Amino acid sequence: MSNNTEDDFDNENEDYHQHQHLRSVSDVSDATLEKAAQLFKALADFERLKLLTVLAQGEACVSELATKDQMSTVSQRLKALRMENLVSKKRDGKHVIYSLTDQHVFELVENALSHVKEQNDYRD
Repeated sequence: MSNNTEDDFDNENEDYHQHQHLRSVSDVSDATLEKAAQLFKALADFERLKLLTVLAQGEACVSELATKDQMSTVSQRLKALRMENLVSKKRDGKHVIYSLTDQHVFELVENALSHVKEQNDYRD
């Protein structure tokens, strides 16, 4: 691990910060920002994020996501994710199958994890 300060990190990795940024979010309403904040709040829980990473690999039944002892807790977490439209469910006989709602959710999870990994790679 290096003893560099954050300023050193920024100076040494200027190319890293010179991405071409799209500035298309300037006309966002307060209501949209509030909904986005709620979405990020749902993502901020380690166990819910862990569920999303499992579902990013494909749909799964609750029994595949939890042990018998965890069933109630996992169901509550899935409900919170459904309320933010991050996961959807469908019934298949006696089973309830969960999946990510759409490609946006997959990309959101993938981008968050890539961002953290990228930061860690630059700091090592």
